[in-house]
Amino acid sequence: MAESATPAAPVLSPRAVRLILLALALGGFAIGTSEFVVMGLIREIAQSLGVDEPRVGHVISAYALGVVVGAPTLAILGTRWSRRGMLLALMGFYAFGNLASALAPGYVPLMLARFVAGLPHGAYFGIAALVAARISPPGERGKAVGRVMLGLSVALLVGNPLATWLGHLFGWRWAFVLVAAIAAATVAMTAAVLPRGMHAPRPDALRELRDFNRAPVWLALAIGAIGFSGMFAVFSYLAPTLVNVTGVSESFIPLALAAFGIGSILGTIGGGWLFDRLQFRAVSVVLAWSVVLLLLFPLAARWPWTVLPAVVALGTMGALATLLQAHLMDVAGHAQSLAAASHHSAFNMANALGPWLGGMAITAGYGWTSTGIVGAGTAVVGLLIARVAARGLRQPPRVAP
Repeated sequence: MAESATPAAPVLSPRAVRLILLALALGGFAIGTSEFVVMGLIREIAQSLGVDEPRVGHVISAYALGVVVGAPTLAILGTRWSRRGMLLALMGFYAFGNLASALAPGYVPLMLARFVAGLPHGAYFGIAALVAARISPPGERGKAVGRVMLGLSVALLVGNPLATWLGHLFGWRWAFVLVAAIAAATVAMTAAVLPRGMHAPRPDALRELRDFNRAPVWLALAIGAIGFSGMFAVFSYLAPTLVNVTGVSESFIPLALAAFGIGSILGTIGGGWLFDRLQFRAVSVVLAWSVVLLLLFPLAARWPWTVLPAVVALGTMGALATLLQAHLMDVAGHAQSLAAASHHSAFNMANALGPWLGGMAITAGYGWTSTGIVGAGTAVVGLLIARVAARGLRQPPRVAP
């Protein structure tokens, strides 16, 4: 699939552009559904595999580590492939990883399958965003990228509750079968509607690495990896917390997941609004909000009428993803592709760190709601890193003698 020439992007009709964006968003829907599905089925998986629920939290971490490893690696290796070919290969591999998850005979094979499934995650979103921008008029590129990412938000609102409901009804393995089917449909639709010629001139790899390896970029990634892990510490164990602490039945869990999806959409919209007004200072605002919210979660989790608003508020912490993505565009220079992929690595590092820390607190006997206290601690660390990054941004650049 390597390409030696770089033809201009084909001229596409508005209808063709809409179909391509729909196909790319469908892939985001598959990824969003798969990434969070274990969190809604953690009790079923634990009972099926004969392990405790905190150990199932490590399955979430395995997927996240796959994203951490795969996103920058495939972003660099994929520069020799056409974007169309990469999208088809990545989503085809994603279908395979989720089918392997459905067929995993035990705990360790499931861990390995989830790691494999996570590998294409970040690279897919990075390439899909570049394709969306390439096929759209200059004044509509941001909107086009937003439509691709909308697939992830809709997955939180619809796909994840649907997969959780399916898993409760027929068994957790069918949730992964559903994701594999959506991924396969994405491959078919992308192959049908996305023409060849979507690749662009290969960037100077050394220049990209040089621009990437700077303090503002690394500090932004550290904020995402640490500061955002608090949300995952709570959300990863939300299902058993609802059953064991709030005292609701399992039929309540899809409703709570939908509430989280609503909060995520609000956070995505609100994050863009905040960044336009406060720029990087908005990161500290969201992290401070996160600290307060996570400290209050153990109290809110006691009653059904308080836990739902708390879960909606928990979803708004997703504003941090929008803020840091916008900030990286300002500080990454010529390393836009690598920074975009690494942005997903950082947030999935948080997805690995949060369940691990939360699981340690639960295993130590501090209770299901101790995840809120753990999460508040990581948000405080993220806030401290943000303050360091803000001081660096205020310093004038050094002028070489």
